Amino acid sequence: MPFPHYLWSLNAVQRYFIEIAYNGTAYHGWQIQKNALSVQELVNKVLSTLCRQDIETLGCGRTDTGVHARQLFAHVDIPDDIDVLNLQFLLSLNSMLPFDIVVKRFIKVAPNAHARFDASLRSYEYHIHFTKDPFLHNLSWLLRDKPDITLMNQAAAILMEYKDFSCFSKSNTKTLTNNCLIQRAEWVKTENGIVFHISADRFLRNMVRAIVGTLIKVGKKEMEVQDIRKVIDSKNRSVAGESVAACGLYLTEVIYPYLSLEK
Repeated sequence: MPFPHYLWSLNAVQRYFIEIAYNGTAYHGWQIQKNALSVQELVNKVLSTLCRQDIETLGCGRTDTGVHARQLFAHVDIPDDIDVLNLQFLLSLNSMLPFDIVVKRFIKVAPNAHARFDASLRSYEYHIHFTKDPFLHNLSWLLRDKPDITLMNQAAAILMEYKDFSCFSKSNTKTLTNNCLIQRAEWVKTENGIVFHISADRFLRNMVRAIVGTLIKVGKKEMEVQDIRKVIDSKNRSVAGESVAACGLYLTEVIYPYLSLEK
């Protein structure tokens, strides 16, 4: 039976960052939603069971339905009489989570550390393969016609000249600004496909998938390289390309200026 809230509130708490990875195929993203299963809901539920008290996490961002994460951080406050750094606690936690979600570690941080606002860089990858492969189903996007990667990299480089990416943002989102500082935008060839790497201080909702869809149009020669400027300058989502499938998108890294000091 959970401890009463009034008793828990008297105890001191310790803030931790938790590092999480998941296959997002079965989930409606990270963030808790009404009438839809999310990764955050399950992590909160298992933590609450182990701590015998309602526990809530706050993530570094949100991922859309079907999007994966190799590294996502959330912060959580745990009563300080619970030793979450004990290996047994981590083993118990993961044994109770579904096979497609793993908590990799707990990191003790300062009481005011914030998983969302303190992140200085986020990186995503978008995976595309060209021949049917059952082992990549729901883990990569199958594109049968190979686009021109040289043209796509020329267009991707232009992204780093801009800050306002309203044209790639999902409509009707409540954000104070659509400015993002992109530090990397590059396509890399793989054995059976290509991977788009992009890093920025922040991302808008649906931004990466919209960028990939637009760059694919350049690679298929449905759009000129320099047309990417017209798309960005328009600040209009309908001018950009269609968003690609969620299955190929991975949140791969989240960086905090102080996190290495806390390991």
